[in-house]
Amino acid sequence: MKGTTMRPAFRAPVVSALAAAAALSLAGCGAMVSAAPSSSSPAASAPAASATATASASPSVSASPSASSAGGAGGVASPGTTPSSAPAPAELKTYTFPNGHVSFKYPADWKVELFTGGGSPSESATATVIDASGTEQASVYSGKIADGVSHPVDRTVFESAPVPGLAAQPAPAAHYAFYVDRMDSNATYRMHLAAGAPKPGQGAALDGIIRTGDGVILADVKFIEKPFANDAAAKSWLAGAEGQALKALLLSISYR
Repeated sequence: MKGTTMRPAFRAPVVSALAAAAALSLAGCGAMVSAAPSSSSPAASAPAASATATASASPSVSASPSASSAGGAGGVASPGTTPSSAPAPAELKTYTFPNGHVSFKYPADWKVELFTGGGSPSESATATVIDASGTEQASVYSGKIADGVSHPVDRTVFESAPVPGLAAQPAPAAHYAFYVDRMDSNATYRMHLAAGAPKPGQGAALDGIIRTGDGVILADVKFIEKPFANDAAAKSWLAGAEGQALKALLLSISYR
């Protein structure tokens, strides 16, 4: 719920194409579709892009209070596990992109808005996930092209785990990841899909490009520039309802 995700400074050589962030900027000239919860049915249909949202249940996520209310409560579980203090489960919906390949689960009282670039939504689209208070929480991009950037960092990893629904896609395997990169005493907190498990210590900033059978996926939680006072606050947020909801969303992303 924290605003705009920070991005590193220069292009990585692995992908030479348009910036993934450009998918978001196309919203002004494209179509927008809301998949908001319905009192009569948990399914919502996106008429401009044939996107679907269907109800389901999952034990892994709770709807979100404000992250600013998270206390400084202790640590967090080992990578790939759910903290024992995780909130109780909540009803979920499933959002499926117009291409029919990419989908993810999100809290039933949140909504999804789809932005396309004026062409076919099956070619390139960004789904923005918005919580019950109207705050943009995450974005998921599915398209044919993406661009990455990188620079040297010193990383502390809080959690990472393979994403089951993307296990069959090309290596490196997609991972949910929550960590902080430090450079010149500046801390950048990120929760997103990473290509491979992020490594702690000295390394390079991650581009977050997940390759699929016919394109790429990028998925990021939206953080403001300084979302947490320190690492303990970040761990406390992760253990709370909002952190667990967004973690579950990233882990639920699948390609078929």
